[in-house]
Amino acid sequence: MKKLLFTTSLCVAAFFNTNAQISKGNVMIGANITNLSFGLDKPNEFSFALNPKAAWFVQDGLALGGDVSFGLQTAKNAGTSINYGVGALGRYYGATGANEVVKNSRFFGEATVGVSGRNPAVGESTNGLGFSFGPGFTYFVTESIGLETLLKYNGVVGFGNSAYGHNLTLGVGFQIYLPGKSTARKVQRDMN
Repeated sequence: MKKLLFTTSLCVAAFFNTNAQISKGNVMIGANITNLSFGLDKPNEFSFALNPKAAWFVQDGLALGGDVSFGLQTAKNAGTSINYGVGALGRYYGATGANEVVKNSRFFGEATVGVSGRNPAVGESTNGLGFSFGPGFTYFVTESIGLETLLKYNGVVGFGNSAYGHNLTLGVGFQIYLPGKSTARKVQRDMN
Protein backbone atom coordinates (compact mmCIF):
# COMPACT_ATOMS: atom_id res chain seq x y z
CA MET A 1 0.00 0.00 0.00
CA LYS A 2 2.83 2.35 0.86
CA LYS A 3 4.48 1.71 -2.53
CA LEU A 4 1.22 2.42 -4.34
CA LEU A 5 0.77 5.68 -2.42
CA PHE A 6 4.39 6.65 -3.16
CA THR A 7 4.00 5.93 -6.90
CA THR A 8 0.72 7.87 -7.06
CA SER A 9 2.27 10.85 -5.25
CA LEU A 10 5.25 10.81 -7.58
CA CYS A 11 2.99 10.86 -10.65
CA VAL A 12 0.82 13.66 -9.25
CA ALA A 13 3.89 15.74 -8.39
CA ALA A 14 5.29 15.23 -11.89
CA PHE A 15 2.03 16.21 -13.60
CA PHE A 16 1.38 19.38 -11.58
CA ASN A 17 4.87 20.88 -11.44
CA THR A 18 5.35 22.84 -14.69
CA ASN A 19 9.15 22.88 -14.48
CA ALA A 20 9.51 19.39 -13.03
CA GLN A 21 10.83 17.85 -16.23
CA ILE A 22 13.93 20.11 -16.33
CA SER A 23 14.60 20.27 -12.59
CA LYS A 24 17.89 19.41 -10.92
CA GLY A 25 18.32 15.66 -10.39
CA ASN A 26 16.00 14.54 -13.20
CA VAL A 27 17.04 12.40 -16.17
CA MET A 28 16.40 12.95 -19.90
CA ILE A 29 16.45 9.97 -22.31
CA GLY A 30 15.47 10.00 -25.96
CA ALA A 31 16.54 10.22 -29.59
CA ASN A 32 16.43 12.38 -32.72
CA ILE A 33 16.08 11.24 -36.33
CA THR A 34 17.55 13.21 -39.24
CA ASN A 35 18.07 12.69 -42.96
CA LEU A 36 15.30 10.08 -43.33
CA SER A 37 14.86 9.39 -47.04
CA PHE A 38 13.47 6.57 -49.21
CA GLY A 39 14.31 7.03 -52.89
CA LEU A 40 11.67 5.40 -55.09
CA ASP A 41 13.47 6.05 -58.37
CA LYS A 42 16.69 4.34 -59.36
CA PRO A 43 19.25 4.00 -57.76
CA ASN A 44 16.74 3.39 -54.89
CA GLU A 45 18.62 5.36 -52.26
CA PHE A 46 17.88 4.95 -48.55
CA SER A 47 19.31 7.14 -45.79
CA PHE A 48 18.75 7.94 -42.14
CA ALA A 49 20.61 9.14 -39.07
CA LEU A 50 19.74 8.21 -35.48
CA ASN A 51 21.00 10.14 -32.45
CA PRO A 52 20.10 8.59 -29.06
CA LYS A 53 21.05 10.59 -25.96
CA ALA A 54 20.83 10.58 -22.18
CA ALA A 55 21.53 13.44 -19.77
CA TRP A 56 21.17 14.33 -16.11
CA PHE A 57 20.07 17.74 -14.90
CA VAL A 58 22.91 19.09 -12.75
CA GLN A 59 20.90 22.24 -12.08
CA ASP A 60 17.50 23.52 -13.15
CA GLY A 61 17.52 23.80 -16.95
CA LEU A 62 21.10 22.49 -17.45
CA ALA A 63 21.65 18.84 -18.44
CA LEU A 64 24.95 17.03 -19.00
CA GLY A 65 25.32 13.55 -20.45
CA GLY A 66 26.27 11.65 -23.54
CA ASP A 67 25.07 10.93 -27.05
CA VAL A 68 25.70 8.46 -29.82
CA SER A 69 25.09 9.06 -33.51
CA PHE A 70 24.84 6.65 -36.40
CA GLY A 71 24.01 7.50 -39.99
CA LEU A 72 23.64 5.27 -43.01
CA GLN A 73 23.17 6.07 -46.68
CA THR A 74 22.98 3.33 -49.28
CA ALA A 75 22.11 3.16 -52.95
CA LYS A 76 21.92 0.23 -55.33
CA ASN A 77 25.27 -0.27 -57.12
CA ALA A 78 26.72 2.90 -55.50
CA GLY A 79 27.97 1.67 -52.12
CA THR A 80 27.21 2.54 -48.52
CA SER A 81 28.19 5.67 -46.58
CA ILE A 82 28.47 5.54 -42.80
CA ASN A 83 28.65 8.35 -40.23
CA TYR A 84 29.23 7.70 -36.53
CA GLY A 85 29.95 9.52 -33.31
CA VAL A 86 30.19 9.13 -29.54
CA GLY A 87 30.54 12.10 -27.24
CA ALA A 88 29.63 14.31 -24.32
CA LEU A 89 26.40 16.33 -24.44
CA GLY A 90 25.36 19.61 -22.85
CA ARG A 91 21.87 21.07 -23.08
CA TYR A 92 20.53 24.32 -21.62
CA TYR A 93 16.82 25.21 -21.50
CA GLY A 94 15.89 28.89 -21.54
CA ALA A 95 13.88 30.21 -18.61
CA THR A 96 11.02 31.63 -20.70
CA GLY A 97 10.26 32.67 -24.25
CA ALA A 98 8.79 29.68 -26.06
CA ASN A 99 6.24 29.16 -23.29
CA GLU A 100 4.85 32.63 -24.05
CA VAL A 101 4.32 31.66 -27.72
CA VAL A 102 3.16 28.06 -27.29
CA LYS A 103 2.06 26.78 -23.88
CA ASN A 104 4.09 23.86 -22.45
CA SER A 105 7.15 24.51 -24.63
CA ARG A 106 10.78 25.57 -24.23
CA PHE A 107 13.68 26.71 -26.39
CA PHE A 108 17.03 25.06 -25.71
CA GLY A 109 20.60 25.02 -26.93
CA GLU A 110 22.57 21.79 -27.36
CA ALA A 111 26.28 21.16 -27.90
CA THR A 112 28.34 17.97 -28.19
CA VAL A 113 32.01 17.05 -28.46
CA GLY A 114 33.59 13.62 -28.96
CA VAL A 115 34.89 11.16 -31.54
CA SER A 116 33.19 11.19 -34.95
CA GLY A 117 33.64 9.99 -38.49
CA ARG A 118 32.21 10.60 -41.95
CA ASN A 119 32.98 7.80 -44.38
CA PRO A 120 31.18 8.22 -47.71
CA ALA A 121 31.15 5.47 -50.33
CA VAL A 122 32.49 8.00 -52.83
CA GLY A 123 34.37 11.13 -51.81
CA GLU A 124 36.50 12.30 -48.94
CA SER A 125 36.35 10.71 -45.49
CA THR A 126 37.16 12.43 -42.20
CA ASN A 127 37.60 10.77 -38.79
CA GLY A 128 38.61 12.48 -35.55
CA LEU A 129 37.26 15.13 -33.18
CA GLY A 130 33.55 15.71 -33.72
CA PHE A 131 31.53 18.64 -32.43
CA SER A 132 28.04 20.02 -32.92
CA PHE A 133 25.89 22.86 -31.63
CA GLY A 134 22.53 24.42 -32.33
CA PRO A 135 19.15 25.63 -31.12
CA GLY A 136 16.09 23.52 -30.51
CA PHE A 137 12.44 23.68 -29.51
CA THR A 138 10.58 21.24 -27.26
CA TYR A 139 6.82 20.90 -26.92
CA PHE A 140 5.86 18.95 -23.79
CA VAL A 141 2.98 16.65 -24.73
CA THR A 142 2.85 15.57 -21.08
CA GLU A 143 5.03 16.57 -18.13
CA SER A 144 7.38 13.69 -18.91
CA ILE A 145 7.38 13.49 -22.75
CA GLY A 146 8.67 16.19 -25.07
CA LEU A 147 8.51 16.32 -28.87
CA GLU A 148 11.33 18.37 -30.30
CA THR A 149 13.03 19.76 -33.35
CA LEU A 150 16.74 20.59 -33.41
CA LEU A 151 18.83 22.48 -35.98
CA LYS A 152 22.52 21.52 -35.58
CA TYR A 153 25.82 22.35 -37.19
CA ASN A 154 28.01 19.20 -37.17
CA GLY A 155 31.76 19.25 -37.77
CA VAL A 156 34.58 16.68 -37.80
CA VAL A 157 38.26 17.65 -37.62
CA GLY A 158 40.90 14.97 -38.02
CA PHE A 159 42.47 12.67 -40.50
CA GLY A 160 41.43 10.83 -43.65
CA ASN A 161 41.15 12.10 -47.21
CA SER A 162 39.92 15.44 -45.84
CA ALA A 163 40.99 17.26 -42.68
CA TYR A 164 37.54 18.79 -42.11
CA GLY A 165 33.97 17.74 -42.83
CA HIS A 166 30.77 19.50 -41.82
CA ASN A 167 27.02 19.69 -42.44
CA LEU A 168 23.82 21.23 -41.14
CA THR A 169 20.98 18.96 -40.00
CA LEU A 170 17.37 19.45 -38.98
CA GLY A 171 16.15 16.64 -36.77
CA VAL A 172 12.94 15.67 -35.03
CA GLY A 173 12.60 13.42 -32.04
CA PHE A 174 11.31 12.91 -28.55
CA GLN A 175 12.72 12.95 -25.04
CA ILE A 176 11.42 11.28 -21.90
CA TYR A 177 11.99 13.15 -18.65
CA LEU A 178 12.17 10.93 -15.58
CA PRO A 179 12.37 12.02 -11.96
CA GLY A 180 15.78 11.42 -10.44
CA LYS A 181 16.53 9.94 -7.03
CA SER A 182 16.54 13.36 -5.37
CA THR A 183 13.04 14.13 -6.68
CA ALA A 184 11.80 10.72 -5.55
CA ARG A 185 13.31 11.26 -2.08
CA LYS A 186 11.69 14.70 -1.87
CA VAL A 187 8.26 13.22 -2.63
CA GLN A 188 8.85 10.44 -0.13
CA ARG A 189 9.81 12.99 2.60
CA ASP A 190 6.64 14.97 1.80
CA MET A 191 4.56 11.80 2.25
CA ASN A 192 6.01 11.02 5.69
